Amino acid sequence: MLYAWLADAVLLLHLGFILFVALGALAVWRWPKLAFVHLPCAAWGVVVELAGWTCPLTPLEISLRRRAGQLGWEGDFIAHYLEQLVYPAGLQRSTQILLGLGALTINAISYTLLLRRTRSRRITPPAGASPSAT
Repeated sequence: MLYAWLADAVLLLHLGFILFVALGALAVWRWPKLAFVHLPCAAWGVVVELAGWTCPLTPLEISLRRRAGQLGWEGDFIAHYLEQLVYPAGLQRSTQILLGLGALTINAISYTLLLRRTRSRRITPPAGASPSAT
């Protein structure tokens, strides 16, 4: 029972990490210091997809499921529904590359827009401020 619960926890962590890699730049708009955590995570996620590596969370979850007496990813609600998002059936190398490029594109656009917004705030004087006499 404990191993099954731990496997489900790893699965949820994995799904959360994937969502953070793909969409975390949007959270950086609200909390800019989050970029220090998001950028390394996004880099890792993109490299794993583009290089065709296996994320260490995948074998960890499989190992925990085996210790729980489960075969593969059969089992409860979490295993049945969420794993299809994390481990799609028939995932091909070309799809993996597209996922990696998609995450890279989303993050590059988000960070580019964020940098532009930040720079424009530094340049534009606050509303109602009088120009300084030089």
